[in-house]
Amino acid sequence: MVSTAVDAPVILVADDSPDNCELLSEQLRSLGYRAIVAHDAGSALQSALEQQPDLAILDVQMPGAALGVEDRIAGYEVCRRIRRNPETARMPVVFVTALADVGDRLQAIEAGGDDWLTKPHNRLLLGARVHALLRLRAATEALENSYRRLRDVERARDELMQMIVHDLKTPLSGILATLELLGDGDLGPLEPQQRTAVQDAMHKSDELLDLIDDLLEVRRMEEATITLALLPVRLGELVNEVIAEAAGRRDHTGATIHAELSDDVPEIRGDRALLKRVISNLLQNALIHSGEHVKVRFRVRRAGTGVHLVVADDGPGIPAELHELIFRKFGQGGAPRVARLRSSGLGLTFCRLIVEAHGGRIWVESAPGAGAEFKVDLPSAPPTTRVQLGTTV
Repeated sequence: MVSTAVDAPVILVADDSPDNCELLSEQLRSLGYRAIVAHDAGSALQSALEQQPDLAILDVQMPGAALGVEDRIAGYEVCRRIRRNPETARMPVVFVTALADVGDRLQAIEAGGDDWLTKPHNRLLLGARVHALLRLRAATEALENSYRRLRDVERARDELMQMIVHDLKTPLSGILATLELLGDGDLGPLEPQQRTAVQDAMHKSDELLDLIDDLLEVRRMEEATITLALLPVRLGELVNEVIAEAAGRRDHTGATIHAELSDDVPEIRGDRALLKRVISNLLQNALIHSGEHVKVRFRVRRAGTGVHLVVADDGPGIPAELHELIFRKFGQGGAPRVARLRSSGLGLTFCRLIVEAHGGRIWVESAPGAGAEFKVDLPSAPPTTRVQLGTTV
């Protein structure tokens, strides 16, 4: 008798014929595997669940009373129940049976079987099939383990980032307060050049504070169900408000901002504050990534019962392969080096989360050297007021 290592893979052999079980067991041991035996559907399933072998070899026809099924389909039922149990769902299953009809094979596939051998089987062919399925299972488990480790690393990174961001807000608030005192002259008069430098530092600090808030907001939204505060919204009014509030930034960079608002734009229902932040983020994205003296154009028009918004700029443009990436967390593309250093890539992530929460769609159309057009379609009302925002960034 061939001896097998104690750590050799364990194979469950289930057949109502003791002779068949003995033959299969001897063949498996000769190939370096350990075998456990069952002679009916009930004991086969029990062995699979309790001992969790590396692979199961099942006959189709065996006593099935313990599982409440006919003997002629008992093997299929064992396979189905193995698949339904999370602890055995990935166990490879091979049917070795005298049945050879195409319909029988189809039932085996539908039950979740991985392979099929017809009796009398070839020992070497059986060994090759078992070896291949065990290798596939090992590769799948290794891939799943790597994925779990990657998710753990990402989770730890996000938690560390959130801690750092929280710690950054306190000193940054102090810096802003000091800059405001300087700018207001409370700490003494400033020369024009000094006042300009202080204002520039305040602009940069405000940008950093906005980015910190975006990071915290995106993280919160990824893990939570938000409730939209629905109100009547005129998107054109929000665009005009955002443009007016960006006057200081526009004057500072020499940007030109223009709005084209159609007269027939319908009123929609949405979360006014969140939609305003979407428009503001799209404007800030254009101003940051397009350099100085950029021309930004807002276009708002009717789209059925909803609204279509376009935010276009004449900046350097974005390559096609980055059109999806820029909407992911920390994804950036198509910007000058200085602009990339000034942006976390979170603004567009926030925009996508909010637009999709409203039942809408956001995308970009752009090419290198041809500027960029960010487009948003919003329906007349969101499909629901409570939205689970998944971790799709």
